[in-house]
Amino acid sequence: METKYIIAAVVAILAIVGIGAFAMGGGNTHHAPNELVACVAAHGEEPEFGFDPMHGWGYHDSGTEPLIQSTILKRDKDNNFVNDLATNYTVSSDFKNYTVDIRDDVKFTDGSKLTAKDVAFSYNKAKELGEGADLSSMNNATAEGNKVTFILNKSDSTFINKLTDVGIVPEANYKEDSYGQNPIGSGPYKLAQWDKGQQFILEKNPDYYGREPYFDKITNLFLDPDAAFAAVKNGDVDIAEVQLAYANETIDGYHLEYFDSIDVRGISLPTQMNTGNVSEDNVTIGNNVTGDPAIREALNIGINRQSLLDGAFNGYGNVSYNGVAGQLPWAFGSTFNDSQVDQAKKVLSDAGWNDTNGDGIVEKNGTKAEFSVYYNSKATERQAIAVAVAEQAKEIGIQINPVGGSWDDIDPNIYSQGVVWGFGSADPFEIEHQYDSRVACVGYDNSEGLNDSEVDSLIDQAMTQDLNSSYSTWSQAAQKATSHYPYLWIGTVDYTYFVSNDLDISNSTHLIYPHGGDIWGNIYDWKRVNETSNTTASK
Repeated sequence: METKYIIAAVVAILAIVGIGAFAMGGGNTHHAPNELVACVAAHGEEPEFGFDPMHGWGYHDSGTEPLIQSTILKRDKDNNFVNDLATNYTVSSDFKNYTVDIRDDVKFTDGSKLTAKDVAFSYNKAKELGEGADLSSMNNATAEGNKVTFILNKSDSTFINKLTDVGIVPEANYKEDSYGQNPIGSGPYKLAQWDKGQQFILEKNPDYYGREPYFDKITNLFLDPDAAFAAVKNGDVDIAEVQLAYANETIDGYHLEYFDSIDVRGISLPTQMNTGNVSEDNVTIGNNVTGDPAIREALNIGINRQSLLDGAFNGYGNVSYNGVAGQLPWAFGSTFNDSQVDQAKKVLSDAGWNDTNGDGIVEKNGTKAEFSVYYNSKATERQAIAVAVAEQAKEIGIQINPVGGSWDDIDPNIYSQGVVWGFGSADPFEIEHQYDSRVACVGYDNSEGLNDSEVDSLIDQAMTQDLNSSYSTWSQAAQKATSHYPYLWIGTVDYTYFVSNDLDISNSTHLIYPHGGDIWGNIYDWKRVNETSNTTASK
């Protein structure tokens, strides 16, 4: 679920100021073998409220590694749930009550004991603030002894995913206005220093109850993409995420690592006509071009997705026709082929869209097949998608106008124009956010305004089924929704990193990558190794 307010899971912060010789002094800065310097900004911008899970730190659509705090459950490399603070959990047959046993040997970094009450407090506070995990199905969390019980307001077999999503804070020492600057947690690291706008430094938590990570210190720095690439060329960082445009470069002393993700890009196509309706926030709903199903179908079958990926993603990605990444258990195959320009033109003509004035753009009843596609101007691959789609759309007679801007610029247009979105979650509840008519045009949910009661019914059915059994139902819901072509799905994007040859980030044990990525998901496996000859991954 796309959001500009939820700060992503594990933010890496990079700035030229504050890193001394790194970007300013020509490189070759030395640091101890057990210290790591990183430049990875996959998870968004510097957190406005600091490192506070109640304000979204440590969450991004499927639970990622918050480093400073612990979570109830984690995921392993195969996307299975494993215990973190939990020792056991049970779920009622109606999926309305989840009870978790919390381990009793955990301390916060201030020396206080972590208890079930802290867990219940954290979830209740996170629900109150509503800036991280979607806890809308939870009434409240209660604690008794070492047990926490989550009482839901409806059946929700997906709620188990939410047990990975919230970092636990101490009830006694939590202050909403200051916790983020001086967080007290129980994770593998603790915050040692935060230079706002520049960097944060983590140090190993000596009282951590879990597996001990190799690195004693991690410095995460903020740099813009070009400066980050320069830091790699200067040899100033151990690892840096790079834009896909740089992924085929070769740099001495580094090799490229890339990770398939479930992070999919697509353009929303408003499914309703503009009849004057507005949202509760007074935002216009509907578009008289994309509201015609023929426009949406023509774009979906006429666009060449592989060509888009080769350009916008530099080849580092996988085509998607339906917005569900192939690694997910509710994935399904395409029901149509793309690159069918002639067939797309026929679909338009059969629906009454014809070029009557010879300008190459079709019209219907005096309405020109023209609309805008907005994209976040900070995301270069989204800009590339919007521009490339616009170029291809002209071939089938549709005029798309790419418009870049901030989310403040995009928000007034999200229900009436196309928007380049990013989605990707290991929680199938994402389907509800994308397609359920009951949340249509509320925030960023169902921004295309899809209204299909069968989709809603399948979502309700899936929520009452055992999670594993529900996947086929979630798949049916997504298939029914995508039959309306509410999106022009493009593909999943790979995450690419230049990694020093003396750093092993154990690619084979990385967790599934949600929207926003999670480079730190297997930090416990990272280690320093003897430098080997320079190698570059290829795809």
